[in-house]
Amino acid sequence: MNDYLIGIGKRIKDIRKTNKMTISTVAAAAEVSNGLISRIENGRTIPSLPVLLNIINALETKVSDFFDGMTIANELKYIVSRAEDNAIIEKEEEAQGFTYKYLFGKQLSSIGFEAVLLEVQPNSYRDKVETDAYEFKYMLSGECVYSIGEDEVLLKEGDSIFFDGRIPHVPINRANGSAKMLVLYFFFNTPNES
Repeated sequence: MNDYLIGIGKRIKDIRKTNKMTISTVAAAAEVSNGLISRIENGRTIPSLPVLLNIINALETKVSDFFDGMTIANELKYIVSRAEDNAIIEKEEEAQGFTYKYLFGKQLSSIGFEAVLLEVQPNSYRDKVETDAYEFKYMLSGECVYSIGEDEVLLKEGDSIFFDGRIPHVPINRANGSAKMLVLYFFFNTPNES
């Protein structure tokens, strides 16, 4: 059984029990079936991102707290995304070697959410940026160093990182090949240009 599926389900179950909530209560608040919550908690299925955000809201917890308490396993081998639906996003003109592709975005209650596919080429350059969001990065292929504040963290395929985007940050590709990562933004208010 995939550790990633178990991790999400275990986190949901732990929070639900800590908050003394029943499966029925969470399911009703998230507008899903009891059976779906049970399958997710037992690692038999993984929710779509909009459903996951609804469940997190139903658990009366913050998105940042949900992910902060969860370890993402690096055994996930792929993420399915239809290439024809991914539009290129124009970013900073002074950034060279960065390609952002828009995957998904939705405002759910007070949570703004966006998902993008980021490819960073070798010898790329951009100054550190700040976003009004918590950011979750999952390395799909290649490797890069993530510079966050004064720290540098090497991320390889299968690694992930979650941080407060208000801290100045930038990925640096010092390898010979391109690095691709799934980037999830959880905005504090309304999505802004990042």
